[in-house]
Order: sequence, then structure tokens, then C-alpha cells
Amino acid sequence: MGSKAKGNLVRENQVYSNRVVRSEFDRHWVTRIANSGYVIYTAKANGAKVVVLLTNGQSKLIAFPKGGQVFVGGGGTSHYSKPHFVKNV
Repeated sequence: MGSKAKGNLVRENQVYSNRVVRSEFDRHWVTRIANSGYVIYTAKANGAKVVVLLTNGQSKLIAFPKGGQVFVGGGGTSHYSKPHFVKNV
């Protein structure tokens, strides 16, 4: 799954999840709604962070470089652009 580590964070490539219950984005994101209905969050700074709560109770901190994107659809489906870094919290 993940590859290179950066501190306690593990690098991952393009990933999707249908297990997201809640996401909390820091202040380094801009938001728009696509014609498809997806909400698209784009990182406006390096190190933009989002904390996600999964259906199994796990929380993960995900950090993105500037320009990284998160696409959020219905039913808890989220798509994460590559690369990004993940840490269990």
C-alpha cells in the first residue's frame, strides 16, 4: 500500500475509500462543486491536511502537496490524488 516514509507519515499514491464517515480539512484548502456532483477540495499550500474518520473508528491524518486534491462523493466515497502522506491518529 504505502511506500516511502516521511517522518511518521507513509507515502501513498492514488487511493479511494468508501469508508469515510467524516472529514475535517485545515485552512489550506479551496472548495468547488463539479458538474458531476463531487465536492473537490484542492490544497492551496504544501502540507495541507485533512483528518478522516473511517467507519471502523480509525482516524487518519492525510497531508498533501500544493495542488493535491480530494474528491468527495455520496455514500462516504472519497478519492485522494497522488502523492499524499498518511498517518494513523
